[in-house]
Amino acid sequence: MPEEAGPEAEALPVQELFTLRNVRKVFPNGCIALDGVDLEIIESECLLISGSNGSGKTILMRILAGLLNPSEGTILFRGEALGRVLRRSGEFRRELGIVFQDPESQFVGETVEEDTAFGPSNLGVSPPEIRERVKEALEKTGLWEKRSFSPRRLSGGEKRRLAVAGVLAMGCGTIIMDEPFANLDWPGVIQVLQIIRTLRRGNHTLVILTHELEKVLGLSDRLAILHRGTIRDRGNPGEVLNRLRPEYGVRDPRHVYKTVEDCSWLP
Repeated sequence: MPEEAGPEAEALPVQELFTLRNVRKVFPNGCIALDGVDLEIIESECLLISGSNGSGKTILMRILAGLLNPSEGTILFRGEALGRVLRRSGEFRRELGIVFQDPESQFVGETVEEDTAFGPSNLGVSPPEIRERVKEALEKTGLWEKRSFSPRRLSGGEKRRLAVAGVLAMGCGTIIMDEPFANLDWPGVIQVLQIIRTLRRGNHTLVILTHELEKVLGLSDRLAILHRGTIRDRGNPGEVLNRLRPEYGVRDPRHVYKTVEDCSWLP
């Protein structure tokens, strides 16, 4: 018989990284992009946010990253108002990084190595530490051998891995990925999934915005459904899928795969 678990085996308390309450975003033309979003993002989890095109995923990402202000509502980062955190220069940029749907828009260096060094350099990291961070980030993302390449010469999957490397070199523990599988072929998808698995094992907090659940659901801890600017459901992926409504525009991948855990393109 297995030994009984002692007190040291008890689950650690859940730590909320972000807490959103009644977050709305209304543009000057009257367009309501987000309408009363309530959401928690837990430290070290992999959260998938899924919804059809136009559901508000990218707007939500930009608000979480401090690139866009909400019209109404409360956003806390580790229990403190996000606005106050953003006013402390550089602190939040060390905490959270973004991998955009078009990673080329993030590239600024002439080589892979220069591009990865750009972020920590802007944060005032010393040159010796930058070199260490760049090497570690490129090795973790499998790009060290291509450090002298132009970012434009990389494949689609490699470009997204380079965007992740830049975030890692900055020391970010939280990474938001916006449609990370968009326009990638099978090898590119596999490359990105391998990075996601590596980041999960390193206890990074991952927020992945995607409608392609069949590729990554098996690597997730929780699933949230965003529909017409509102979080309609969130929680255990299998339970959320059991409650899925057709009008949400999200496909349940279990019609092809047997279980949630099978929903991954990783071999």
